[in-house]
Amino acid sequence: MSKRKNKKNPIALICNIVGTILLVVLILGCLPLTVPKLVGYHIYTVISGSMEPEIPTGSLVYIKYADPVEVKEDEIIAFYSVMDTTSIITHRVVTNSTNMGQFITKGDANDQNDMEPIPYENYIGRVVLSVPVVGGIAQTVTTGPGRIAAICVIGIAIFLEIIASIIDNRTRRE
Repeated sequence: MSKRKNKKNPIALICNIVGTILLVVLILGCLPLTVPKLVGYHIYTVISGSMEPEIPTGSLVYIKYADPVEVKEDEIIAFYSVMDTTSIITHRVVTNSTNMGQFITKGDANDQNDMEPIPYENYIGRVVLSVPVVGGIAQTVTTGPGRIAAICVIGIAIFLEIIASIIDNRTRRE
């Protein structure tokens, strides 16, 4: 009889495992979006094909600030658009005019250089890493519905843990 009291109910065990897996997957999914920010990286999702095939649409790019004077030709940088300062663009440096304090940039998929030079004030940083597809997932998760889904996953995990505890307590009493 004492063996039965120490043995966990299979349903309680399954609830514990599923709840734990849900939480671990959620945490692991959030780590690439949060930890880099803590160490000074900016993270953006690429929404246009101007840098394809090097950086496909839907990629997640990690940007690290470096002094704009140190940026070399052919490096990929992120910057605020000259025409719409809320838009973030990721393009390759054609020329870094340190005397003028501006970049001439071009998207790899574009035939010509960008029309407007990019002043250093609009510069965000260099692209350090690009991860295809993940940007679309990150963008979904960080929007309202994505956050609601994450909260629901947490709620389900907690619910499963509570159910497991109730079943386990009933099993021990028997």
